[in-house]
Amino acid sequence: MQKELENLQPASVWRFFGEILNIPRPSKHEELISAYIQKFGQDRGLETLTDSLGNVLIRKPAHPGYENAAKVCLQSHIDMVCEKNSTKQFDFLKDPIQPVLDGEWLTADGTTLGADDGIGVATALAILDDPSIEHGPLEALFTVDEETGLTGADGLSTEWLQSDILLNFDDEDEGEFCIGCAGGIDTTVAIDYKKVEVEPNTRAFQIRVFGLKGGHSGDDINKGRGNANKMLNRILWRASFGKENVGLRLATIDGGNLRNAIAREAVAVVTIPEDRENDFRQLVSAMAEAIRFEFRSTEPDLQINLESYEMPASLIDKDTQDKLLNAVYACAHGVLAMSREIPDFVETSTNLASIKMDDNQIHIATSQRSSVESAKYAAAEKIEATFRMIGAHVSHGDGYPGWTPNPDSRVLKVAVEVYKRLFKHEPVVRAIHAGLECGLIGEKYPKMDMISFGPTLRGVHSPDERIEIKTVQMFWDDTLEILRCLK
Repeated sequence: MQKELENLQPASVWRFFGEILNIPRPSKHEELISAYIQKFGQDRGLETLTDSLGNVLIRKPAHPGYENAAKVCLQSHIDMVCEKNSTKQFDFLKDPIQPVLDGEWLTADGTTLGADDGIGVATALAILDDPSIEHGPLEALFTVDEETGLTGADGLSTEWLQSDILLNFDDEDEGEFCIGCAGGIDTTVAIDYKKVEVEPNTRAFQIRVFGLKGGHSGDDINKGRGNANKMLNRILWRASFGKENVGLRLATIDGGNLRNAIAREAVAVVTIPEDRENDFRQLVSAMAEAIRFEFRSTEPDLQINLESYEMPASLIDKDTQDKLLNAVYACAHGVLAMSREIPDFVETSTNLASIKMDDNQIHIATSQRSSVESAKYAAAEKIEATFRMIGAHVSHGDGYPGWTPNPDSRVLKVAVEVYKRLFKHEPVVRAIHAGLECGLIGEKYPKMDMISFGPTLRGVHSPDERIEIKTVQMFWDDTLEILRCLK
């Protein structure tokens, strides 16, 4: 075990979490972690099943005296979001995550920690590993590819699970039980472009936006954080169309990464006529100051840098450049609607996640979320309409359903009573704007009673991801008592 984890409690959970940190597990590359879990079950003589997607199901018989208790499934996803700081040299397909103790928190060195949902996986393994824990017939479901499309849960067989109750370990706030979530859909855009020659008597520059918090495109979308793609495009647009038009030409643009993460960094290489260099520098400086002021309370570490750069080999043709900058400026990002029924609850949102280029197309990835199914599709259509106006190719993913709350849930009532008894105060019961696999699992197993809970995580889907150490023990105690009380 890494020395940073040696004295943390509960020891069994942190031991398995430490092992998980050593196993590469990006979304769609879960082969190693899936094999690790399969071997874990087989080594302990537990019934262990694997489907064609790589999902793993382990069954453990009831503790003596609990044979007639409710059948419970512990569910967590085995993939992780792979985000790192641009200055960090790290290969998520090879390198182990490097944990760092930071006071009452555990984080990682310049990368995501993978506590989402590695801590859920570790908790399930620790329960399966301990013969003294009291529980009824138990299943533990470990799903793949939650972070990039929930395809593991979507591909589950409708005849695989035998449980009556599902405990999802993917919530990020200790002291709350989640009973509903938003559905989501991805909208992707492809814009054809031509490479044209660099104009004479010009100079090249790189504009870089960085230092933003980023974060989860569901949980953090209403926190007023900046989107690096939008900030960069705003500067490029002003230098191309605004009153300060300096004749900017765009060579390359690269911003954001994952569809479910708010863009933290973006960079563009541009050319400017030699005689407009001073005007351009003044424009970028003034806009950087204005944007930093606008986001002074939510993005204190925001930086916008302009540097001279080597001359690019080619430029994006001017017609496509104009269409791109206009469409990205017009493209919605953030909260689209708040709930009319639940105070302070985001109903519908959209995330302008990434802008990437290849040799002949510019690719834009966005994601939409809503707790109202029709509003989810309306949000996706809004993005589609924006880019159709410039002749772009637009497509939508299959999407995933929301999870409709059931306030009369039996397991919820047990969980609330257990929490009050253990911690002497009321837990929060709520729905969340993020997506959870419970919606898809509930579609396949409509009679299954479900809640989601977990320890406290912050900065999820960014290199600032961290887990509050003391809440892992609380989560552990809470889970074991819920299992005991479902007899």
